[in-house]
Amino acid sequence: MRSTLKLAVPFAVAALALGACGTKGGDTTPAAGASGGAAKVCDQKIGMFGALTGPNANLGIYIQNGVNLALDDYNAKHADCKVTLENYDSQGDPTQAPALAKKAIDDKKVVGLVGPAFSGESKAADPLFNEAGMVAITPSATATTLSTNGWKTFFRVLGNDATQGPAAAKYIKDTLKSTKPFVIDDATEYGKGLADTVRQDLGASVVGTDTIQTKQTDFSATVTKVTASGADAVFFGGYSPEAAPMIKQLRDAGFKGTYVVADGVKDASYLKNAGSAAEGTIITCPCVPPDVAPEFQTAYKAKFKEDPNTYSGEGYDAATILLDGIGEGKDRKSMLDYVKSFDKKGVTKQLKFDDKGESSEIKVFAYKVENGKIVSIGEIK
Repeated sequence: MRSTLKLAVPFAVAALALGACGTKGGDTTPAAGASGGAAKVCDQKIGMFGALTGPNANLGIYIQNGVNLALDDYNAKHADCKVTLENYDSQGDPTQAPALAKKAIDDKKVVGLVGPAFSGESKAADPLFNEAGMVAITPSATATTLSTNGWKTFFRVLGNDATQGPAAAKYIKDTLKSTKPFVIDDATEYGKGLADTVRQDLGASVVGTDTIQTKQTDFSATVTKVTASGADAVFFGGYSPEAAPMIKQLRDAGFKGTYVVADGVKDASYLKNAGSAAEGTIITCPCVPPDVAPEFQTAYKAKFKEDPNTYSGEGYDAATILLDGIGEGKDRKSMLDYVKSFDKKGVTKQLKFDDKGESSEIKVFAYKVENGKIVSIGEIK
């Protein structure tokens, strides 16, 4: 069943009500009303770059769902000139990113990309997109340094870890009243960068730090360090596959403090794999709760039989920016200037970028695992 989203916001009206398809050569004249003979280009694509299989697949699928909903809405308004989705399944692995980036670049029908979804793969792929002039709008990669490389084609529809890290540290200090926090990272571009920011903001109160590796399953050495430190809170910068066994082993060893993680753990697999040990976990995320955009929530639930999840709304927004451009006749080359000057209301926020491709509106929310579910407990101001 396809649900067409009817959003009472200017962005949706602009993006979905356009009657035009793209035209060859980046002609900005709407093709449906063109009288100059410009031919319609009705086989254009947008790409989705991220993990769709593997241990972090859920996060990619949540984004892909948002992208597919945006495509449904666009194509319902452009039935004679539809856009299709090309998926680039990276499995969240940076080593796969360059080859996938080249594949996307070589497909001349791909006008722009939603993604890459993860920071490590973004670091590997975005230089290639920049060289090719292909716009890549990430709905989820939060590493702060991604916007400092001079990449002209990089855009991000959410806050980075320079905002999420301080928000997490503020929550640990002001809400949890922690006086003995312990900070752990997974050595990835995302996890280490985030944990370093949290560690810096917590300052002298940090009683210990440690680094683990992705795909690690035995955390006994880390658990020993945490319990010996007397920590009353643990912050982990990393992803769900490691976060789940870590908290189980911490709880088994008698750790009674609060486990604080970030957006890389805001995933149904964490609940499944951590079980009862996940209860009470605090999760920070620069992603909006479903009730922030109720019309989007309703349409998403009608299509996917569940509420929007981590970065679904951001995926929808990133896709609709590209689709809005295609509707105005933009091709790969002209899409860059279009996105640079974009300034419309989305389902998650006002969508506008600074000269580094960063979002102009940034919010960080706190979530908590309660009764086996991840529930919003409000914005961290």
